[in-house]
Amino acid sequence: MRAVFGLVLIVGVALAGGAVMMAKNYISAYQNALAQERANRTDSIPTTEIFVTTQQLKYGERLTKELVRKVRWPSESVPEGAFTTLEALFPPANPGDLRVVLRTMEKNEALLAVKLTNPGQEAGITSRLKPGMRAFAIKVDVHSGVSGFLRPGDNVDVYWTGSVRGGGERGQQEITRLIDTSIELIAVDQSANGDVNGARIARTVTVAVRPEQVASLAQAQSTGRLSLSLVGAGDESVASVIEVNQRSLLGLGEQLAPAPVEQKRVCTIRTRRGAEVVEIPIPCTN
Repeated sequence: MRAVFGLVLIVGVALAGGAVMMAKNYISAYQNALAQERANRTDSIPTTEIFVTTQQLKYGERLTKELVRKVRWPSESVPEGAFTTLEALFPPANPGDLRVVLRTMEKNEALLAVKLTNPGQEAGITSRLKPGMRAFAIKVDVHSGVSGFLRPGDNVDVYWTGSVRGGGERGQQEITRLIDTSIELIAVDQSANGDVNGARIARTVTVAVRPEQVASLAQAQSTGRLSLSLVGAGDESVASVIEVNQRSLLGLGEQLAPAPVEQKRVCTIRTRRGAEVVEIPIPCTN
């Protein structure tokens, strides 16, 4: 009886060992196939090495080599302006001229030329002006400055309010007119940093405009009051010509000048009566 029990035990252990070996071989084969499939999939997607940040970077920080690292990025989705070589990011000609961060970047975010200054350039508003554009300052307060919710990078419409000479007998009348649309703010007070939390009442805002717009804004600011209206993000609609005066605001319509009253024509002839000359009315012939 003991011999039979021992034989059964030996057979059971052998079958269990065989099952373990079969499972181990199956798992190993599955893992090898999975690794091979991943390797094949990786090889089928072409990649490009670009530089990303190693930590969060804020506006005004200087970019050093310790703050960047190289990663592999799918070639078909490499962002425009990405840096693919260390020499492009840190030119060897002037190693002391570092780039400055223009926008907040999170960890592992791709470094782009639009988010950095040129080597050795400070993060002032001149770095945010595109070719052909000029910076112009507009005076604002809590009312004209959208209650302090303006940020660098926002777009605004500009309205002018002032008095103009009316025609006829209307004299001076005050109007409000839209004079410029969707102009970009590049600084609020003396700050070009767009990473501001909460409202901040500003005294001046700086906009990026063309030279002819500078002349229009300067004339408007010296002859009346300018008010800003914030344009929504992604709003590409084109505002039409807008002008409002007191009569149109109240729905009174345009004030018309009184029609001229035609005076009756009187024809006379002169005749002498003794020493006196008198005028006698007669019917007009033409």
